[in-house]
Amino acid sequence: MKLREHAVLMAGYNRWMNDKVYEAAARLPHEAVVEDRGAFFGSILGTLNHLLAADLIWLHRFARHHPARFEALVPILDTAPPTAIDQQLHDRLAPLRAQRSELDARIEDWAGCLTDADLDHVLAYANTKGVVSHRDFGGLLMHFFNHQTHHRGQVTTLLTQAGEDVGATDLLLLLPQHASG
Repeated sequence: MKLREHAVLMAGYNRWMNDKVYEAAARLPHEAVVEDRGAFFGSILGTLNHLLAADLIWLHRFARHHPARFEALVPILDTAPPTAIDQQLHDRLAPLRAQRSELDARIEDWAGCLTDADLDHVLAYANTKGVVSHRDFGGLLMHFFNHQTHHRGQVTTLLTQAGEDVGATDLLLLLPQHASG
């Protein structure tokens, strides 16, 4: 599987898993969603806010600094990116879920438009502390999706501890089955 195809697969996996996580979180009372559970970002809501903030920060970098000037990411530039990875964008699950759903659709559209040439580029960007880096865009894209998977794993643990089952989470379920032989 080529990197571009993998990005499309991961964008679909991202949306599928976020739908499942938010559905499970929505079954909990607000108090359970905001309860500090000792996770790195405190609560279920805190971790979901972190995922959205980090995705917005990365997508702003991709839209601003990649020479392809991805059409699907242009609307993201209409708002300022979060200034910190722990910035609380929403204090309630419903508006966070709405923004997440909109962003996931944008990520899927964008991933479907990527080309091999887009992925074979060195991206220059600055992190939230102003430190400049030059990194392979294809590698950054894999980090982008891996970061989502990492923190969703934390959220599924927090949801399980709160008594909610997210269900199956394996990427394997989205991989196409091939005929034998």
